[in-house]
Amino acid sequence: MLDTASVPVQKPEDRPTEPRPAPRTDTGAIRTLGSNPATAPIVLHPGDSIPHRRRVLYIVLLGALTALGPFTIDLYLPAFPVLEEDFQTTAALIQLTLTGTMIGFALGQLIVGPLSDKVGRRVPLLSVTALHVLASTAAALAPTLELLSVARVLQGAGAAAGGVVAAAIVRDLFGGRRLVVMLSRLALVSGVAPVLAPLVGSALLAVMPWRGIFVVLAVYGAVMLLSAIIFLPETLPKARRSERGTTTVWQRYRSVFSDRVFIGVLIIGGMTFSGMFSYLSSSSFLFQQTYGFDAQQYGILFAVNSLGVVLGVQTASRLAARFGPQWVMAWSTAVLVLAGAAIVVTDQLGLGLWGTVVPLWVFIAACGFTFPCVQVLALDRHGKAAGTAQSIIGATNFGVAGLVSPLVGWIARDAGITATTMASVMVGCAVVGVLALWFVVRPRTVERLAP
Repeated sequence: MLDTASVPVQKPEDRPTEPRPAPRTDTGAIRTLGSNPATAPIVLHPGDSIPHRRRVLYIVLLGALTALGPFTIDLYLPAFPVLEEDFQTTAALIQLTLTGTMIGFALGQLIVGPLSDKVGRRVPLLSVTALHVLASTAAALAPTLELLSVARVLQGAGAAAGGVVAAAIVRDLFGGRRLVVMLSRLALVSGVAPVLAPLVGSALLAVMPWRGIFVVLAVYGAVMLLSAIIFLPETLPKARRSERGTTTVWQRYRSVFSDRVFIGVLIIGGMTFSGMFSYLSSSSFLFQQTYGFDAQQYGILFAVNSLGVVLGVQTASRLAARFGPQWVMAWSTAVLVLAGAAIVVTDQLGLGLWGTVVPLWVFIAACGFTFPCVQVLALDRHGKAAGTAQSIIGATNFGVAGLVSPLVGWIARDAGITATTMASVMVGCAVVGVLALWFVVRPRTVERLAP
């Protein structure tokens, strides 16, 4: 807050004549003048005036909505061997149910994002989350692998609204460095949830059959739907839905895709997510079949890796606000390449389990450093099309990951999944991310974040 009472009033002739920079209008900034403009606080962004307790409520609820997608995708990963046996099929076909979920999630975001910029945040959020509840129930009752696959695609599409709308709401309310902090909280959830979900799934498998996991997801979606109805207001005013240059879906997509920096961070985010999901989609086979883990030990491994994501996201939010998100990514993307290569080297040297899990933890931590920086650079530049921008990020992340992650199974189709085959895909994704940073984003050309 700025107390203007302490600033001396200048006469018009005493004021400097040089032109003042035009204020940014994509943040929804407002000035609360009240009865005495001389002492009224200036609110740069609508969220600046929200009480602390209400802000905490938004963080918790939006974080839970963001986690719905990753939990929908990853909660059943520990059940892959059980599904393979139950449906009498192959590991590759079971992995395709994961791919279908991720593709559904990606396509759902491409629909929800632009729609939320056009009609507001609440209607797409409520309607699509209701679809998730129905699809989760269908997955729990699916008698064949084909019907399960269809239900999983719809389930992914139904989970799409959570992450897109949550990030768009944050962008509606905040800007500048506070946007970094708020988005880092969501990035923490979206980064930890995929790693933590298999741990929860392992615990659920200990007390229920695999179908019970989808019942839990249906209940989760129903709770989110009810909470959104009660607690989440509409944050996109009607006036901002029809601002010049962003009135149609085509204009919003054009404004986003004409930004070179956005294209670069889109590639970086997609490759980072693909590297992590290459690990997620193959890890149940690698650690349970190759290294002999049971479902509970496999879940503990994910819990340990989740600490790396937490460390990465929390540290990155502070470093990004101080030095710039592009420079945080300069380090984190390089670490992704080195950590992935280290897994290949240690596996070829026969160093066993510890030779895999230690550099793997470093790789996951580097993902945690990267995720919030991608969101900040993308959304800070596109406040008028926040829903569209976030939908493109999410669709790219999960769509590309859904296509890339099965490569591990394809490469290992004859010899079985090993640490080397898993890490080879991870390294390839990381290298593409590094190239995108230095040749597309070009960190030295990115301006500093606004206050």
